[in-house]
Amino acid sequence: MPWRLMTPGDLAQVQVLADAIHVDHPEDRAVLAERQRLYPSGCFVLTEDAHVIGYALTHPWHLGEPPRLNRLLGELPSSPTTYYIHDVALLPTARGRGYAAQVTDRLIAQAREAGLDNLSLVAVNGSRTFWEKAGFRVLAAGSLTAKLASYGPEAVLMTHPLASPSRGA
Repeated sequence: MPWRLMTPGDLAQVQVLADAIHVDHPEDRAVLAERQRLYPSGCFVLTEDAHVIGYALTHPWHLGEPPRLNRLLGELPSSPTTYYIHDVALLPTARGRGYAAQVTDRLIAQAREAGLDNLSLVAVNGSRTFWEKAGFRVLAAGSLTAKLASYGPEAVLMTHPLASPSRGA
């Protein structure tokens, strides 16, 4: 699989991608670095010819409480209730090649390994359809309307419940 764990040495290239892909939602390098430092097992890069062409930043969090954009977390919760996908971003040349589905499968496995029964994210930039195909559903935002507006006009909070592992007889 072309996805591998992100290292601190990847952050400069990740920042370049983030700035190019999320023009309307910039995040400081300190925010990206903190996510990688707090939960390195949930941060991945996609490389091609030694260049980062995609990345994923994820971590345990609280369901229904997506972190504000471009804000440091400080620490991860001691009792998380969701596996939060902060970002999955691919350069246009990497899209349509199955890489997003690959990393999504890996993130679902990560959530299960972390003992969480769901994943959540805020879908932006027209990505809702992709996430729906991956099994995510819109979660009623209620009091989060103002917070989600900072993600853009089409932003929606989504969740993917995980079936409990079957217990063999």
